[in-house]
Amino acid sequence: MLKKIVFLLYVCFVQTAFANVCIEYKQAPNVTVKNPEPQKHIILSDDPMDEYHGKYFSFKLHGITQANLILKYQIECDFIRESDGFCIRIKNLDTTIGYENIDIKIDKSHKKNSCSYNAVLKHEEKHVDAYLSVLRDLSGEIENAVYNAANSIMPEYASNYTEIDDIIEGFNNKIKNHPDLKLIIQKIQAAEEIRNKRIDQEETGEDLKKCS
Repeated sequence: MLKKIVFLLYVCFVQTAFANVCIEYKQAPNVTVKNPEPQKHIILSDDPMDEYHGKYFSFKLHGITQANLILKYQIECDFIRESDGFCIRIKNLDTTIGYENIDIKIDKSHKKNSCSYNAVLKHEEKHVDAYLSVLRDLSGEIENAVYNAANSIMPEYASNYTEIDDIIEGFNNKIKNHPDLKLIIQKIQAAEEIRNKRIDQEETGEDLKKCS
């Protein structure tokens, strides 16, 4: 029993020593953040839309805009020969955050290119602008969050090639779960909700009434 414990302690010491060797190779990663150019789709609904019943107000739905936030990133690493193995560090992190598709769905009661159709579309375009304005206004905070996540990753030691994939997968998980990155996603989603609700609360419906 005593021999087993001593052996485990020795293994832990050796792994820690190799990890410390890699620390000297830590460097600030190159980080790029870009927004995709969203593809906008205008769709006539197959079925009539229901009324919207919110906490503070209700109204007949004539259209709805949907934009799903996406976050993608690609890691590029350096491999540095060290102690019969490799020190692996993040060299580049290319990040894409934003909306690939924005769908505007209009109630089928509004015939395409009719007065009411154009009035509803004009309103929904405000929601499109709201989504895109969130990314513009938070661009600096987004870049800082991505950089902090990438820069928090310390180089790791791999004794052989078979360990490399697991280490890089670990880098991915650490970036994905970094508090700064999670926080900025929450901030983006909160801003989306606030701005879209404000647009609907301020809607007078005058443009649609003119079509009657």
